[in-house]
Amino acid sequence: MKIPFYSLLLVLGLAACNTAMDEAPPGPQFDGMAYRPIYATAQEQKDIKSLPARPLRNPGKIYLLGSFLFINEMGSGVHIINNSDPSHPENLAFVSIPGNYDIAVKGQWLYADNGTDLVVFDISDPTKVQIAKRVEKAIPLSKYPPFQNTYFECVDDTKGVVVGWEKVAMSVRPNCYR
Repeated sequence: MKIPFYSLLLVLGLAACNTAMDEAPPGPQFDGMAYRPIYATAQEQKDIKSLPARPLRNPGKIYLLGSFLFINEMGSGVHIINNSDPSHPENLAFVSIPGNYDIAVKGQWLYADNGTDLVVFDISDPTKVQIAKRVEKAIPLSKYPPFQNTYFECVDDTKGVVVGWEKVAMSVRPNCYR
């Protein structure tokens, strides 16, 4: 009598472990839009430049130092804005930092991620921002975009370092989801 009982438990246990391959993967229905990584060489990723002012497109964090605003542009750098007259802010410059998604300010120092590196800028004179230090590989490499609940093309390390993400139309649902 005990043998059929254990056999029944085995059959029920196997039935509970349904591994059907035709089930939909976790996540919402794919709507044809997903993120694709933007790659750069290791040298291109480290190429930080002070550039003329440009319009804000995808702003992130904002920090205030005196009358100057430092506004993160998600994926690409930091805007420097003179806000001494808040009714007429003056966009002064843009510091191009490939792969930059986060910034912090303490005193005269601006900290920014640059791919996997942490870069420290001296902003004591916001009109002449200077790199003070680079800490290489201080930030773990991210294999996914900084957005939740989205499909994305999986990172291929042979193509370089991921410095950004672009949302594009895709005819096939990518294998990666976050």
